[in-house]
Amino acid sequence: MRTGYLRNSIVVVVSIFLAGCASVSAQRTGAIAGSGGYGPNPTLPKPRPTLIPTIKIAEAIGWPGGAMPRPAKGLRVNAFATGLDHPRWLHVLPNGDVLVAESNAPEKKDSGFSLRKLVMGAAMKRAGAATRSANRITLLRDTDGDGVADLRRPFLEGLNSPFGMTLSNGRLYVANTDALVAFPYRSGRTRITARPEKIVDLPAGALNHHWTKDVIASPDGRKLYVTVGSNSNVGENGMGAEKNRAAVLEVDRGSRRTRVFASGLRNPNGLSWNPESGELWVAVNERDEIGDDLVPDYMTSVRDGGFYGWPYSYFGQNIDARVKPQRPDLVAKAIKPDYALGSHTASLGLTFSKGASLGGAYRNGAFVGQHGSWNRSVYSGYKVIFVPFRNGEPNGPPKDVLTGFIGRNNKAMGRPVGVAIDKTGALLVADDVGNVVWRVSRRAK
Repeated sequence: MRTGYLRNSIVVVVSIFLAGCASVSAQRTGAIAGSGGYGPNPTLPKPRPTLIPTIKIAEAIGWPGGAMPRPAKGLRVNAFATGLDHPRWLHVLPNGDVLVAESNAPEKKDSGFSLRKLVMGAAMKRAGAATRSANRITLLRDTDGDGVADLRRPFLEGLNSPFGMTLSNGRLYVANTDALVAFPYRSGRTRITARPEKIVDLPAGALNHHWTKDVIASPDGRKLYVTVGSNSNVGENGMGAEKNRAAVLEVDRGSRRTRVFASGLRNPNGLSWNPESGELWVAVNERDEIGDDLVPDYMTSVRDGGFYGWPYSYFGQNIDARVKPQRPDLVAKAIKPDYALGSHTASLGLTFSKGASLGGAYRNGAFVGQHGSWNRSVYSGYKVIFVPFRNGEPNGPPKDVLTGFIGRNNKAMGRPVGVAIDKTGALLVADDVGNVVWRVSRRAK
């Protein structure tokens, strides 16, 4: 009886707290590119750890009739597909068909009551991230070329929190939360009914804190690269829980052997090949709970055998004093990421602009889907940006491509996740709160 009363009291406190967070003036939201949290050398203030984490999430409400995000000058946006079920990730097939993973976190068994779990559960529900996973990949096809998908089919069903997809050598690889699986693929087909062939197991288990896994094939198809996020914020569950996590794994397609390709990456997600340098790049979500402006999320090239700091240090060799015991030997070789993407922006989607036809300003660079902050007193992210490149490296400040996901009432009408270039050169954006795939194209003069 007493426990129930305490739990109910805490629920009320959490609800009031979250409501109060959401009432902050909309004038404090929006772009933070000038804050020093972007670029190759971001400003890193002193850490300010807190007993109770800052929680400020825009309440998810979906798009009211006729509303849509705002494209940058010279661009236009339209809904490529609507009425989806938590669309997270995208893959464009060679024939122009678009695959969208409708997915969410796997169901978890109740492991008992904790204040932190209660607060985070309420926060995720507010953010629109507490829906049941559809466990489906849907095929979208624009048969008449008008920029709107007029054919929609359930392409693969019965998956386990699917996320990343890649087509290589006639096989479609899907990164479920617990395994990398493969299916035979034939161009033009609208449904696959074959049973999945398991290639390798992926770290999962009862905890499975960062559940999303992306996958990309090497250009020759011999290797597959898979992202796996950490099982904690900064190793508080013990490093034994982090085996083969916070890493990009390399899977040999022939032998099916797995090895750690790059490590120390707290929550890596979007993988993309740099068309100029040939390097593999990844977008990474950094740690929380040491201040509004720490630690910047980032995108970086990843080297074979490279270590990028987590959990012992951040953005190179800046030590996180919360982590005990420390590993000075690892910190000494921690690689500084290539480009900061703003603190707590939840930068997930990443794709280079090769094949894009959005105009000269977007000819050479990378698009990033920023899902939006929860551990920051001022909103950050909640938009799609473009980072210009030159000679294979980031070159200049980011540009807003698609904004307006948060309304004047501080409600989130949408939250961008995966990004991809379609066969016509338009940019596709998966919006898991709006349940839409947006299409950004060049505005006719």
